[in-house]
Amino acid sequence: MQKTAIRKLTKPERRAQLIETSKEILRECGADALTLGHLAERAGVSKPIAYEHFGTREGLLIALSREIEERHTEKLRKALQDAPTDLSSVAGVISAVYVGCAVENGAEWQAMSGALRGNAEMDLVQQELADEYVALVGAALAPFSRLSVDDLRLRCTGIAGAAEAIAREFVRGRTTEDHAAANLAVLIAKAVG
Repeated sequence: MQKTAIRKLTKPERRAQLIETSKEILRECGADALTLGHLAERAGVSKPIAYEHFGTREGLLIALSREIEERHTEKLRKALQDAPTDLSSVAGVISAVYVGCAVENGAEWQAMSGALRGNAEMDLVQQELADEYVALVGAALAPFSRLSVDDLRLRCTGIAGAAEAIAREFVRGRTTEDHAAANLAVLIAKAVG
């Protein structure tokens, strides 16, 4: 009987595998269960491999947060490329993508955010990611606004906060996906129109 050679994963492939396994642990067991030791065991690798990729539990949670936010931003960029060129449609795209990402990652995101509250490094990462999101939304809404650049940025910051709060209501089961997206779209349009 001939043995089949098992291909060793490249470092980026291993990191992606560890990120996906981390999401499974978050979904199934919650943030308290997500440790580098548990991750290594679940992924079938040694603890040093998990530590090599993330350093600490906080490093792992920050990597997960970045991955989720970067995926969300990319989805929004793509959706905006194909959006009709009126305020209502653009607001609808922004809200649908945001709520769609809450559907996809809501419980995981809430668990990670809670686990990292007060972590200085995570605060910096969240601010960086929020600034990127606000800039993307601002650029999409600028053609429909007579606001100054600074006022538009502040309103988009408020939109991001409202989007997070509405998404949290959805994750908690207090509204439907469609209802959350529709109300967020109205808020966006009124904020800049």
